[in-house]
This record gives sequence, structure tokens and C-alpha cells, in this order.
Amino acid sequence: MKVSQQISFVVINRHADSLHSLIADGQYRPTTLGRNTWKWLLGSQGSLQSGCNKEGFNVVCGGPKARIGIVGNEQNDCHSCDSRIGFGTGGAHDDSNTCGNVAKFSPDNGDKFVKSMGYILVQ
Repeated sequence: MKVSQQISFVVINRHADSLHSLIADGQYRPTTLGRNTWKWLLGSQGSLQSGCNKEGFNVVCGGPKARIGIVGNEQNDCHSCDSRIGFGTGGAHDDSNTCGNVAKFSPDNGDKFVKSMGYILVQ
């Protein structure tokens, strides 16, 4: 992700025929990067609610969703999330933010509406 002039990359080791095969069917496929790694992509601006922390490909939590990313909730469930970081995102609070961070309702680093440039490199 590129936020202002800062570019951050993370590696997701996942074997598949293609990136398309991981996301096209809409099926959730978990990853294990952890919330701090997702927040790190945005530098000091990363913010998530403390609950849920569902991450991976095709992540959905009520309204918020991410083709590749993580969602968070202020409750300890994944029913009504109000925060997300990722690529191909959408949903509550800013459906126009398709790459970056949206966080509302008591996230750990304050409310955020950070739009970023997303780079996805596939090997």
C-alpha cells in the first residue's frame, strides 16, 4: 500500500492457480498475518477495532468487506464490524474507499478514513 509517499509491502504465502481463483467465487479463505501486520501497511495511520479480526481473502463482516484484508468490530463477534483494512474493500461508513483503512466506533488508533494506492504482485 502507498499512503502519501510511504510504500509498505507484506507477503501472503498462499498456493493457488491464480489470484482470480482465490477471490472470484467469493468464498472466505483465511490468512494469518495478524492485525498488527495489516495496520503496519498504513504506517502510523492504521486503526482497527479490537474484536473480530477476521482476515484473509473475501472477508465479510456485516457491511464491511475486503477482497484481501481484515475487518474489526468493537464487540467480540463478526456480525457488525465498523473497521477494515485491505484491498478491494467496501461497505459501511465509506463505500468509496476501495483500498486503505476505514475505522469507526472506538478503534485502537482513532477514527480513520485513509485511502491508499494498492499494489498486488503475484508470483
